Amino acid sequence: MHYQSYTQYQHGDASVIGVLITNLGTPDAPTKQALKPYLKEFLSDPRVVEPPPARWLWRLILNGIILNTRPAKSAEAYKTVWDSEGPGAPLLNISQRQVDAIADNVKPHLKTRVEFELGMRYGNPSIASALQKLQAKGCQKILVLPLYPQYAGATTASTFDAVNAELMKWRWVPEMRTINQYYRHPGYIDALANSITEYQAEHGKPDLLVMSYHGIPQRYWDNGDSYPCNCHLTSRLVAEKLGLSKDEYKVTFQSRFGKEPWVQPYTDETMMSLPKQGIKNIQVICPGFSADCLETIEEIGEENYEYFEEAGGEKFGYIKCLNDRADHTSALADLVLQHLQGWDVIVDDEDLAKVKVNAKALGAENA
Repeated sequence: MHYQSYTQYQHGDASVIGVLITNLGTPDAPTKQALKPYLKEFLSDPRVVEPPPARWLWRLILNGIILNTRPAKSAEAYKTVWDSEGPGAPLLNISQRQVDAIADNVKPHLKTRVEFELGMRYGNPSIASALQKLQAKGCQKILVLPLYPQYAGATTASTFDAVNAELMKWRWVPEMRTINQYYRHPGYIDALANSITEYQAEHGKPDLLVMSYHGIPQRYWDNGDSYPCNCHLTSRLVAEKLGLSKDEYKVTFQSRFGKEPWVQPYTDETMMSLPKQGIKNIQVICPGFSADCLETIEEIGEENYEYFEEAGGEKFGYIKCLNDRADHTSALADLVLQHLQGWDVIVDDEDLAKVKVNAKALGAENA
């Protein structure tokens, strides 16, 4: 095997830190032609769809049925959200703004040059291309931050798979650190609570606050994935921050795929059942999504709104994802600073004290 090298190694090269920020990804365009390779890459990931023992059977279903039917349907859905946050896909646009804001928050507190890059697990810009840019900039240490607050094998672990797949090709591998999750980070919880409080100050309080997370198959949880537990803990911390009782909020799971059981309760079925229980004024927030995308704008804001309305619901409010809110990007910057400790990059003693306080508040998460 031929290992890739950027340039001849020089022992006197100045130390450069790289921060790779990642998210799920998006097709290059809202078309059938662009969706097919994107969905193939996504659904071929064994972390996303753990294939049966007869792996050939899943490949047959994927290539023979799904990729010949789903791209056209998905393209129509993407057309409804395209350009909603500027030219192109909302997830990509928001993610780039997040990276820029995090960098602006982090760099003033460092005495070492730090370079930031955005990489998507599927589609462009790829994780491989982002790592190559950091390599070209001379980064000798790289921190990876997937923008998934709650760890899941299908998201966070898959991201690390992609990182490792690229590094396996390099002759000189940099020192690496990864952030697995931040589902109970104080700044993240505060930002969620702030966004809800601000929305309710304008629109009033609902009968019920629904916190909808992306689902995973039940067997993934049964086999040890911590994701649903993390989702429930995030929700409880937000509810405590807002002073909500147990009957004032509900945790649900959306975006299921295929016929096998997924973690319940399902968001869509919940939307259909709430009006029958006399709950006709609800607000929905998606704490597990760091940026608005197809699953929030279209699936929640349009599809699930229709389910609720058709079932007799009267008032439905969607609370946007945290996106590039200042309190959100500040919390993520704090997370980056916390994980850069020991790499001799933090300057201000007050900054270091703040990072240590937040790290202590995370408790068992970082134990």
